[in-house]
Amino acid sequence: MAEEPDTIATLSFEDALRRLEAIVQRLESGDVPLDQSIELYAEGDRLRQQCEARLQAAQARIEKITLGGDGRPAGVQPFDVG
Repeated sequence: MAEEPDTIATLSFEDALRRLEAIVQRLESGDVPLDQSIELYAEGDRLRQQCEARLQAAQARIEKITLGGDGRPAGVQPFDVG
């Protein structure tokens, strides 16, 4: 039932997160054999990386609207998280 890396790359953020949550639930249940647990863990790690990459890409696209002296939008600049 493990997802191939190519398949994981095509998942939306929401689908990858749902799959990751399902894997965590299965691993936490303790009802999965060791070999399958290792496979699930590896898939979960790939899903986590995919989710993280999607979040970083989204964050890079976020911009902050700057206002001019008259209070009207004057442009945008990169959003500073810190």
